Amino acid sequence: MSKRATKGVLLVQLGTPNAPTTPEVRRYLTEFLMDPRVMDISYLGRSLLVKGLIVPKRAPRSAATYKTIWDAKTGSPLLYYSEIQRDLLQKELGDDYHIELAMRYQNPSIESALKNLEEMMLDSIRVIPLFPQYASATTGSIIDKVMEIMRKWQYFPTLSFVSNYCDDPQMCGIYARHASKNKLEEFDHILFSYHGLPVRQLGKVDPSGQLRCPDSGCDRCKVEKNSFCYLSQCYATTRAIAEKLGLSESRYSVCFQSRLGKTPWIQPYTSDTLHQLAQKGVKKLLVFSPAFVSDCIETLDEIQVEYADEFKAAGGEQVTMVESLNDDPEWIEVLRRLALD
Repeated sequence: MSKRATKGVLLVQLGTPNAPTTPEVRRYLTEFLMDPRVMDISYLGRSLLVKGLIVPKRAPRSAATYKTIWDAKTGSPLLYYSEIQRDLLQKELGDDYHIELAMRYQNPSIESALKNLEEMMLDSIRVIPLFPQYASATTGSIIDKVMEIMRKWQYFPTLSFVSNYCDDPQMCGIYARHASKNKLEEFDHILFSYHGLPVRQLGKVDPSGQLRCPDSGCDRCKVEKNSFCYLSQCYATTRAIAEKLGLSESRYSVCFQSRLGKTPWIQPYTSDTLHQLAQKGVKKLLVFSPAFVSDCIETLDEIQVEYADEFKAAGGEQVTMVESLNDDPEWIEVLRRLALD
């Protein structure tokens, strides 16, 4: 008779389409962009924009892109690595724990994962968003969804959330080790590219509503870690990795990718930065993407294909991507610590 688990851990990633087809990508994008924490405008405005303009235009293009990164056997890279992380963490934590994996959007859903945990009558549940940096649109959305579902439960195990681990020394050490597989001295510059956010979302973390953030953040957020400022945490991650590698500030830049629409997003934009570096004569770039703990469409296509082509067209020669955390054993150790802390 196997030992009954008494503690649960819920790992949550952003999400992925069920298949690289236009209907499935349309379904994924609609669920993602209709989240009011992601597109923080009125419901009517969000519906008109998402369902009437963005999704019909983007779904066919995104489906074509997903087909280029979709593996015939393992499917979505994001789901593939997330499932490996779940299984390896289960092995590390043993029979006292039960590990579930969920995607904030699409499958496996948070609803189904929590249903499995509810039926086990656990003493505690630990929720670990697979985003090192906190943002309302990512970690905040996950916490919101978990609480929405669990408030209907008739019993409540001890519930805890990991808010961020942006400058975790061991995690940043893994990124540095992966970068060191390349000969750093051969690169003209090093780029830290993070997923972007609309600028207005930076100020919304202030309950008073008085905070107004400039497009590229304030000077303070670039040198101090704020527990609820996404931008400051991106810079904190960068500083921690750069310190591990012994990089001077002149050797690297921070930028933000994946902007959507005409509203101002956090700057500098990755695309603009690539063009500026090429114009300065930079030929070889090493690129980190530390907002993602698993390879996904943003790392495999947006950086390694789209941005690489832009850089070369502007006069650059080479873009080399630093491997993500994926199934690195040390990353599983980081997850184990987060589960036990």
